[in-house]
Amino acid sequence: MFQLKGIYLINPHWQSGNKSKQECAQAQKQALETYIEDHNIFTVKLNQWQVNDYYTIPHALLYDLKQKKADLDILLLYSEEVLEDYIYSYPARWLILKSFFNEVVFAAKQNENYFEGAG
Repeated sequence: MFQLKGIYLINPHWQSGNKSKQECAQAQKQALETYIEDHNIFTVKLNQWQVNDYYTIPHALLYDLKQKKADLDILLLYSEEVLEDYIYSYPARWLILKSFFNEVVFAAKQNENYFEGAG
C-alpha cells in the first residue's frame, strides 16, 4: 500500500480566541495527529537531533529541507492562520518551503469545528 511521506508544523506561539498558547498548541497537535492517523501518513524526521516528530520553527524546517534536498508528499498545518506571520513576513521563503512538498494541507479546513469543540 502506498504511504504518503509528510511533515507537520505546529506554532506554539499562536493563540485563538480566549484559549491559552498551550491549549492552542495542544489543539493543533491533536488535529494534525488525527489527520496523520486517518490518512496513513508516514511522518519524516529530517534532522537526527530533532526532539519532536513535528517542527515548530519554519526557518528550521526550510533549512533541514535544503540540507536533505527532501522531496515530500505533504506538509501539514493546522491552518494558514497559525503561520500567517511567517507567510507575510517571508513570502519568498514560504514559496520555497512549499516547493519541497507536493501538497500543503490545513487540517482545520478538513474538520471545521474541531477547535471550537476542543476544551
